[in-house]
Amino acid sequence: MIFSASPRLFAALTLLSALVAILALDAHAPTLPREWGFAAKPLTTLLIIAFAWQRGRATPQLRRWVLAGLVASLAGDVLLMLPQGFVPGLLAFLAAHACYLLAFTRVRRLAAWPWSFAGYGLLSALLLTRLWPGIPPALHLPVAFYVCFLAAMAAQTAVVAWFGRGTPAARRDALLALGGALFLTSDTCLAFNKFAGPLPVAAMLVLPTYWAAQCCIANWLAPRATG
Repeated sequence: MIFSASPRLFAALTLLSALVAILALDAHAPTLPREWGFAAKPLTTLLIIAFAWQRGRATPQLRRWVLAGLVASLAGDVLLMLPQGFVPGLLAFLAAHACYLLAFTRVRRLAAWPWSFAGYGLLSALLLTRLWPGIPPALHLPVAFYVCFLAAMAAQTAVVAWFGRGTPAARRDALLALGGALFLTSDTCLAFNKFAGPLPVAAMLVLPTYWAAQCCIANWLAPRATG
């Protein structure tokens, strides 16, 4: 396929699609028609799925769960653009984090490096405390549950990277840990924009970190040539 034959072309197409989405969905200063963003946002995630599809053939269980997480993220992308889509979108991304967590725990035991869970847990608790007054009571439980899954997913990426040091997969594991941190960053910006904002140029903060995170997760699957 074109993405395995030309990674640079894949990167260029993904970057272009992401840029269109960001410029069109910026609520404060859109420079492109908003309808373009409605198409480019899911397209960008679809391109990342196409990239991931070519990888991880030697580890089908990991590949299955990562792809499931990306597909759930795609559903979340679409749902969050709908007028009443916040809760369904939240559930879709909750499913995505659950899929990713299942993939990561196939490689390393859950919380095998407890310091990562302690750090992410503390950080997430502080952020949730800051956001709590602005969250509607009806969303307290869903948001708290989501934050727990997000923090666990991000922390487990650090576990994988910690134990992957010095192995052939060390670089991909390190990028995976970066992806976990970027996902938390993206969702934090999204949450502050919704519950404590609005944040100026929110799309400029949320979407680049989100897609960078997804690319890091997709890249964690071994390329066909090595796996």
